[in-house]
Amino acid sequence: MKKIFLVILIQACFFLTQNVLAQPDRWQQRVRYEMDIKMDVVRNQFTGKQKLEYTNNSPDTLFRVFYHLYFNAFQPNSMMDMRSRESGKININGSPDWDQRIRDRIQHLQPNEIGYQKVLSLKMNGVAQNFKTDETILEVKLNNPILPRSKVIFDMDFEAQVPLQIRRSGRDNPETGVRYSMSQWYPKLCEYDREGWHPTPYVGREFYGVWGDFDVKITIDKKYVLGGTGYLQNNNEIGYGYESPGTKVTRSSSPTLTWRFVAPNVHDFMWAADPDYKHVVRNVPNGPTIHVLYKTKPNNPANDAEWTKVADAAVQVLPFIEKNFGEYPYKQYSFIQGGDGGMEYPMSTLLSGPGLQGNAFHEWMHNWYQGLLGTNESEYAWMDEGFTTYADALVSWHYDHVFGPDAAFLKKNVDANGNPVKPELPLMHAKNYNTYFAVAKSELEEPLSTHADHFEINTVYKIQSYIKGEVFLEQLGYITGSQVRDKILLEYYRLWRYKHPDVNDFIQVAEKASNMKLDWYREYWVNTIKTIDYGIDSVWEESGKTKIRLKRSGKIPMPIDLQVSYKDGSKEIQYIPLDLMFGEKPVEDETIPRKTNDAWKWTHPNYTIEINKKLSDVKAVEIDPTKRMADINSRDNKVDFK
Repeated sequence: MKKIFLVILIQACFFLTQNVLAQPDRWQQRVRYEMDIKMDVVRNQFTGKQKLEYTNNSPDTLFRVFYHLYFNAFQPNSMMDMRSRESGKININGSPDWDQRIRDRIQHLQPNEIGYQKVLSLKMNGVAQNFKTDETILEVKLNNPILPRSKVIFDMDFEAQVPLQIRRSGRDNPETGVRYSMSQWYPKLCEYDREGWHPTPYVGREFYGVWGDFDVKITIDKKYVLGGTGYLQNNNEIGYGYESPGTKVTRSSSPTLTWRFVAPNVHDFMWAADPDYKHVVRNVPNGPTIHVLYKTKPNNPANDAEWTKVADAAVQVLPFIEKNFGEYPYKQYSFIQGGDGGMEYPMSTLLSGPGLQGNAFHEWMHNWYQGLLGTNESEYAWMDEGFTTYADALVSWHYDHVFGPDAAFLKKNVDANGNPVKPELPLMHAKNYNTYFAVAKSELEEPLSTHADHFEINTVYKIQSYIKGEVFLEQLGYITGSQVRDKILLEYYRLWRYKHPDVNDFIQVAEKASNMKLDWYREYWVNTIKTIDYGIDSVWEESGKTKIRLKRSGKIPMPIDLQVSYKDGSKEIQYIPLDLMFGEKPVEDETIPRKTNDAWKWTHPNYTIEINKKLSDVKAVEIDPTKRMADINSRDNKVDFK
């Protein structure tokens, strides 16, 4: 018996060791913020004390550190202001290319309308440090370096003014009337990773932050209701819908309340405040609490219904999200009216509407690809925006067909076991494929590898990051098989959450899960603007057999699914792997026989298939009948025979 127990113990240790070794080994810096904020709602200014514990887990000695001072972007002639105004001089289809939310508004801000963040003092381990401000970046030259794998404490006093709502953050939103959307509101330490420091100026797009814990106290006029990142610690003193069931809330007689939020293992902290917020709460069974905070519209019950629907829909779709994209690890999530359009933050999002439902799903899915995986969005915006766009399409489909207006579809379309049959997935993505085709055929396209702030055209940035990134994943399902692609996404989440992965990390996960090489896909799709274009060159009969010659006119090579339909009603797939893959995808549709042919060498523009049937038996020949391959000219992809 002892021998059996020993064998089991050894085996358990072996598997545990293997699992640990399978985890990516990449160091991460670590922060712990303690902030005490005093908000003046008359002057729209606040003071802050920040204690920051910084752990240097890198092997490097750090001689300086950098902070983001985002509010400084909202001043005339700032980089954000000038970038938007210069973009407005570019005409795309007769319209200025500037960000419509910013336009030239910043240059017209008055002194009491601008934003600013001023660091008044900064100490490291009790010793004052020298620092200088360059608009949205604070550079600190340290008196003593931070040694590898050591910890220091920074103490900072700062003051700030909340700008008029321009982009993401600000006060007195002209569309919604929300008083404060407090994102990018505090001096935030820049990320240091294996590439070095990332003191990215705030020009307009995307963020990158250090994982850590936040303990934030916000003292504000007691009439204001707050929501955002983190867990409210003094909920029974605050009330406003946060109190425990049955609790009688007795607030302090003071004109202010101090709200204390704690947020573990996040890379940012957002909050919003308004005296007229209505607070809706829902609880996911065995899951997080959903908070929805919004402003009512007089004589408009539809507005209340729309926000309540967001709360209910979040509860309904979370099981589907976790099954397909990974567990949501936090105890709460907040959907808050504010900002401009939609903007994601850990545990929370700002939403202004309209299109509230779809926007809410999109921003929530950001918590997986921005909140939990935390890729450097400046360098890999498409890995956040594109993956999120792909995911929210599936979540929206699920909601519409299970809980929404299309629920009747599933009752009518089931397989032999009674399970719902989904319509072809490309139906969800077809519109965005067409949008990608439009920019790919233009002379404006830029590679996905372009830094988010360095795209020449705003419209192109949006299409590349959101849409070409989405196509990347749907097309990956064409290459590896959709079930394998789904496995890749879950494995990517499991291995890389809280680790700031990049495109190479994702490709390595995909290669291991699919047992094929995929570096060629990254190279062509991410680093170039080359395109895919295959076609059927000719079909003829020779010695009683049908021959089909395919042509590759585009510069990106791909594996090929060639569907042959026969006049007797049968079909088959002639599958041609790409030689660069060194593998093949599994059969996706068991109802259609598949023959695997020799790999198509990427250097060869033509490939001929031979079928053991007469041409008179063939009804149609079609490349990629599922339309997941982003072929920019599909008119020659199908030939019908009489």
